[in-house]
Amino acid sequence: MVPAFPSSAHILVVDDEEDILLAARLALKRHFASVETLCDPAALPERVRQGGFDVLLLDMNFARGAESGAEGLSLLAQVLAIDPQAVVVLVTAHGDMDLAVRAMKEGAADFVVKPWENERLIATLNAAANLRRASAEAAELRSRQRGLAAASQSENDLIGASPAIRRVFDLIRRAAPTDANVLILGENGTGKELVAREIHRQSRRSKEVFLRVDLGTVSAALFESELFGHRRGAFTDAKDDRTGRFRAATGGSLFLDEIGNVPLHLQTKLLTALERREVIPVGSDRAEPIDVRLICATNLSPEHLNDEQVFRADLLYRINTVEITLPPLRERREDIPLLLEHFIAMYAHKYNMPRKRITAAALDRLCAYDWPGNIRALRHAVERAVILSEGTAFEAEDFPINAERRVPAPALAPVSGGSALDLDTLERGTIMRALAQHNGNVSRAAQALGLTRASLYRRMQKHGL
Repeated sequence: MVPAFPSSAHILVVDDEEDILLAARLALKRHFASVETLCDPAALPERVRQGGFDVLLLDMNFARGAESGAEGLSLLAQVLAIDPQAVVVLVTAHGDMDLAVRAMKEGAADFVVKPWENERLIATLNAAANLRRASAEAAELRSRQRGLAAASQSENDLIGASPAIRRVFDLIRRAAPTDANVLILGENGTGKELVAREIHRQSRRSKEVFLRVDLGTVSAALFESELFGHRRGAFTDAKDDRTGRFRAATGGSLFLDEIGNVPLHLQTKLLTALERREVIPVGSDRAEPIDVRLICATNLSPEHLNDEQVFRADLLYRINTVEITLPPLRERREDIPLLLEHFIAMYAHKYNMPRKRITAAALDRLCAYDWPGNIRALRHAVERAVILSEGTAFEAEDFPINAERRVPAPALAPVSGGSALDLDTLERGTIMRALAQHNGNVSRAAQALGLTRASLYRRMQKHGL
């Protein structure tokens, strides 16, 4: 199908016949940002070094009477040696399927037969341009993630020696080398994303992209566009083609966080994509293959997940080949001293502060506390203490927690006194009550407060929650 809007792709056409180049230019110029032609195949390697095009449309035979395709295959090899990410569509006047298969095995993106049908040619080049865009986005993500990993490795360490966390480490070790789908369960703040990243790090896909999608922040209207992509003009704001997250993560791992928030009618679409291992971008009728290691996470309890009014049983079977349940911090208290030491060292280095010890009284209090926000709350408490503590050692008062093991939901003070109008106090109390009413579920508390999860997390950090 010919795209309704011109693609932003730049096409380079190489053929030794001027009539063919003219025909290609006329057929393609209304559908792509630019069409460049090259009549001398010997000049192609230098042109590839210059870059600036998205798809190469390359003839396979140049010498008079040639039918073997050897020249095209030789040029294909030269092009890929210069630019391994080049997207090449080969053209021949002979519908030789054996030659087509060989070309695809040697790196061609697709194959068309001359004389071509314009609609077929345009659709093939458009698909090839989307492939180029997806590859470029994946390469950029891999580069960015390598930089982030190098800069923040200490933040992404899984810390602990308790029996509960050692069981998690063992499951990661056994599941990571496979391509099995993994479902991570656990309360907010227990480190589900860290586990997902560790699974990826220990997998055979570790050199490829790890892509996270927070489904709790993706609206139902944009769900398909975000995960499956869309074509230009598919809806009002679709001004360009968009590569969906499944395609962007192809070859690597896709982490779907808060999968329990996906409405039932969209769960059906997700299940279809996983079963067929392909996606259809919004506005397209052409399926695109996907190859991802799927890792999902949710703070829903197993009871909720097994309620078919909340989550489809067939989708649950598809995503939880391996299920890993992260223990809350209150069930691995023996790990709290290790975590404290880790975060104190990390934030002392980050803020160029002295690395101080913790008094015995402070350590007892921190280990006795139930930490409703789990490791995330502990980390925020340590960060605040490192910044604000003035003594030579960390005291219990340096950590913003109540003496009780669980933070109670305080009653609002009457608004007649001056202190009752302290907006920070009112905001903190409101957030605490919302979290208590929703059993620590940040997504639901944020929804009840009319906030995004990111906004609520910022406020929780501000108030040391």
